[in-house]
Amino acid sequence: MKLFKLQTLKSFWTLKPPNRTFHGHPRLLASDVYSQYESIRRGEQEIPKYFNFASDVLDKWSEIEKAGKRPSNPAFWWINGKGEEVKWSFEELGFLSRKVANVLTKVCGLQKGDRMIVILPRVPEWWLVIVACMRTGIVLIPGISQLSARDILYRLQASKATCIITDDTLAPAVDSVASECQFLKTKLIVSKGSREGWLNFTDLYKNQSDDHSCVKTKMQDSMIIFFTSGTTGSPKMTEHSQGSLGFRPLLSERYWLDLTPSDMIWSTADTGWILASLASVFDPWVFGSCVFIHNLPQIESAAILNALCRFPIDALVGAPTLFRMLVQNNLSNYKFMNLKHCMSGGEPLNPEVMEQWKSKTGLDIHEVYGQTETGIICSGFKGMKVKPGSMGKAAPLYDVQIIDKNANILPPGQQGEIAVRSKPIRPLGLFSQYVDNPKKTEESERWDFYVTGDRGTMDEDGYFQFIGRDDDIIISSGYRIGPFEVENALIEHPAVAETAVVSSPDPLRGEVVKAFVVLSPTFSSSDLESLASDLQEHVKKITAPYKYPRKVEFVRELPKTVTGKIKRNELRNKEWGRM
Repeated sequence: MKLFKLQTLKSFWTLKPPNRTFHGHPRLLASDVYSQYESIRRGEQEIPKYFNFASDVLDKWSEIEKAGKRPSNPAFWWINGKGEEVKWSFEELGFLSRKVANVLTKVCGLQKGDRMIVILPRVPEWWLVIVACMRTGIVLIPGISQLSARDILYRLQASKATCIITDDTLAPAVDSVASECQFLKTKLIVSKGSREGWLNFTDLYKNQSDDHSCVKTKMQDSMIIFFTSGTTGSPKMTEHSQGSLGFRPLLSERYWLDLTPSDMIWSTADTGWILASLASVFDPWVFGSCVFIHNLPQIESAAILNALCRFPIDALVGAPTLFRMLVQNNLSNYKFMNLKHCMSGGEPLNPEVMEQWKSKTGLDIHEVYGQTETGIICSGFKGMKVKPGSMGKAAPLYDVQIIDKNANILPPGQQGEIAVRSKPIRPLGLFSQYVDNPKKTEESERWDFYVTGDRGTMDEDGYFQFIGRDDDIIISSGYRIGPFEVENALIEHPAVAETAVVSSPDPLRGEVVKAFVVLSPTFSSSDLESLASDLQEHVKKITAPYKYPRKVEFVRELPKTVTGKIKRNELRNKEWGRM
């Protein structure tokens, strides 16, 4: 596989000159880790053959820290809302992660290239394990903490993982399927107690030596495998390399986070989601910034708002559901200590929510867009004009286009599929492959493009707008209707707190628009039939009348993934009798 080479970088900067002012931030010291790669970003030097994020980024920040050339704020700051707190400098992160690396290699017998599944909530041990895997070359496979025994069995069998790390909550589920997993050799538990057949992770790493030499890894060596669900079939194993996750942010300028070593960022993403790796590991630590984590067993408005008031958090990253939930509160009761930059990703954010957040806090929400396979490929950034409903412009390293079914690039304003140019040279941030699935890997490309499966448009200024997944598009009486535009119209109504729009079968039109609506807690109505009619008329006034929801159902809550994405496919399947 060809990586992003010198000629490509030069061509990129010819088309899009980098912002050398860093959006108003003063230049960092020449000793800063990020600054040391400036010549490669300028296209004056080749991308190195070997790279390891732990030794080439984290350990370098540790050296800078010890030399007194980095601000005194921690590299990692964790709270659980119950009075417990953990703070690590880069030096402490290195010390502890080397001890964990010795647990994995000396106690568990794992070697470079072995695969290990890690299913932990937002606890400090997750960050130690991911760094230890970098140091040892062990391939990390993160999983969300809500996985069932059946989910775990599939992941263990498909990945051939030889080790698993989890906590007391999921250990019984692992034990119930472990006998069916021939490759599984070691089980580690993060627990204050013991469990038969398991090694206690905490006891082991505390008693290990910190004497460990980081393995040498190539840019294309496998680093993390994410299980990602598609529209059909079982979840696919999406492989990322040292280059696509670790080296990419060193090349990408300061386009979406725009952090400094003095800044602190908080991402509420679940540890099994790629956004946790991007926004809580690789991208902030490239800049020597502090990663803030709240354990948050459940996403609660009060806990999040209080944390923003108590801690010097500069940047907040969350799913649209987070911001929809926060704007339901009286934000005048809260004074954020340091918040300056807000980002939303995972699915489109309603313009109405953006406007409410802006009016109540004075802050814009910058949308980011990407996939497990791509990382962030579109984003808004500091100093960039915010266009409500837009997910910003193409990120550095990516040539993002709107294409038709024959991979022809479509003109501005015309709807098509969002795609990333992947030939003749594959951009560094793209995934390597779907593991053990060459057919799916091949099908993900159309001529010279990786095709996301999402539909969208691009305007004359280069801003992208998300329309919907191909399978989310509703075709009613020949009209193509994107669910998001209907949802945007509905959420402007004061009675609506949240909504999801899907197709529903209709004998005359084939399918029609149906809206599932969660009412605002401040709104009450005994006449839901009248309210449904009111919502339908409201949508007709806001957008094209043919898009209005011919069916409306009021629900207490919407089904969501752990990352806050609405499960429209679940609602759609229910409508079509496929549950």
